[in-house]
Amino acid sequence: MFVKKIFLSFIFIFNVSVTAKSLDPIKLLSDFVGVDTINPPGNESRAVDFYAKIFEEEGIEYFTGESAPGRGNIWARIKGGDKPALILLQHTDVVPASKDYWETDPMIAEIKDGYLYGRGVIDMKGAGISHLISFIRLHRENKKLNRDLVFLATADEEAGGLYGAGWMIENHPEVFEGAGYLINEGGSGLKIGDDTVFSIEVTQKVPVWLRLIATDEPGHGSSPRATSSVSRIVHALNLIRENPFPARIIPAVDTYFKSLSLNMNGQNAEAFADIKKAIKQDGFLEKLQEFSPSYHALTRDTCSLTMLQGSQKINVVPPVAQAEVDCRMLPDRSSDEFIQDFNNLIKPAGVEVELILAFAPAVSSTDSEFFQHIESITASIHSGSRVAPAVSTGFTDSHFTRELGIDSYGFNPIIFDPNDFSGVHGNNERVKVSSYLQGTEDLHQIVSQFVLD
Repeated sequence: MFVKKIFLSFIFIFNVSVTAKSLDPIKLLSDFVGVDTINPPGNESRAVDFYAKIFEEEGIEYFTGESAPGRGNIWARIKGGDKPALILLQHTDVVPASKDYWETDPMIAEIKDGYLYGRGVIDMKGAGISHLISFIRLHRENKKLNRDLVFLATADEEAGGLYGAGWMIENHPEVFEGAGYLINEGGSGLKIGDDTVFSIEVTQKVPVWLRLIATDEPGHGSSPRATSSVSRIVHALNLIRENPFPARIIPAVDTYFKSLSLNMNGQNAEAFADIKKAIKQDGFLEKLQEFSPSYHALTRDTCSLTMLQGSQKINVVPPVAQAEVDCRMLPDRSSDEFIQDFNNLIKPAGVEVELILAFAPAVSSTDSEFFQHIESITASIHSGSRVAPAVSTGFTDSHFTRELGIDSYGFNPIIFDPNDFSGVHGNNERVKVSSYLQGTEDLHQIVSQFVLD
């Protein structure tokens, strides 16, 4: 682990040809897509090199640190007044992509039919480049800021962030000192008919990843016993599958569903407007899950059965079997309470439960200066649009900073069509060029008007 402070010094970086002089968003994003930071293994130090060269050209002082070999993080700060600082947070790693299933090479950005294709153009190298452009523009203008502005690009978000944002908080708390607000991934604009709705992520379901371990008498497959390690695991998983946790609506989810109802007609509009009442109706939750698994997941704690491990040979009953379960709890109680409920549910199976990962729940305020500022700027740029505070079923690095008391918002003001999200973590990730350019400019207006007197 090490930290570098670099200011107007020469460094030799391989295979980085990008220049920021023109601040062309599409060129910068296209070059960034070509920087391989697929996690695993990450290699986010390549992204650090990418940004470092740009900061060198711009004369911007920056710092870097590796949490492990190749797991690089980079940050820079424009000094300003005494108001609470604003952090622009991005992660530089991306999920794997197979060229066999894409229309283009996922690691080579390509424009096709008005869309820019490439792994990370949405999640989240695209937003990262938008952050960079706004940061550089403000640096070039050299105007007096009313607060510090921090650029922070971290590793490992796609695997939990422990080598990135989590490591930064533990090893470089000075980066977060004086910060009151943070903008990250998690929300965006959506075109619904003639309406434009901007979702700002203010909280997220809390991951509680659990490992189930069953131990029993091993033996030959030809002579099954009354119980075995595998049968105990299967019993536990069946208890989870057949006994969903009770539905409940927390305030942030209630607000989100009410906002969604404004763009709906018929039964869904009525149900979403009063989701607390709707979840009590027979059959509603089952229909909601068919309609949208994501919406359904906001109404209760959930567990997905994802990983199984038993014998290595078909005719051997193993002494130990394991399963891993991806649980997500609503952020209105502690993970300890959830784990206790989980243990009570699977107790009849006689298996051990081991915690793999859990985060602390937190919600960012919709009454903060920055949230209200985003709402005001988006309304002025896009007449007739509205803002909806959102709850994410997934998790981002914002949970780390919310735990520090920093109001953290997931928001990238690109306006998407409903079908544009299908490539995120999937095949053919793409962003409409015109929407990306507009979103990058909108983000700059949000950031610059917040930090300038």
